[in-house]
Amino acid sequence: MEDTTPELACPIAPVVDVVFSRWTTPILWALNEYGRQRFVELSRRIATITPKVLTQRLRQLERDGLVVRTYHAEVPPRVEYEISDLGRSLGPLFASLAEWSPNLEQVELARADYDRKANAGTRRPAARR
Repeated sequence: MEDTTPELACPIAPVVDVVFSRWTTPILWALNEYGRQRFVELSRRIATITPKVLTQRLRQLERDGLVVRTYHAEVPPRVEYEISDLGRSLGPLFASLAEWSPNLEQVELARADYDRKANAGTRRPAARR
């Protein structure tokens, strides 16, 4: 059997790499839901992200064409970010994922069941006297 590249084995892998890398989804979601925002607004909406990481992710999203950065030359300077048309085209994907999210309860139940069975299988029987 021939080895194949990950892209050929799973053609959605590159899409997942772009769209679902850490922090990308919350950033795109916030920009899609709330429109154009300044850095500090995004930072407040995604409270657990550090400023350094937010800066890195916004730069990558701008490079990927999913976010548009607008610099306003005023005093003080103002920078705003908004989702691009390309980024907005991910809306149906996000909507499908949101529609699927009630299934997370079943995932949690499956995990608990698996963990319970795994723990039961790893216990040693009590030693007989």
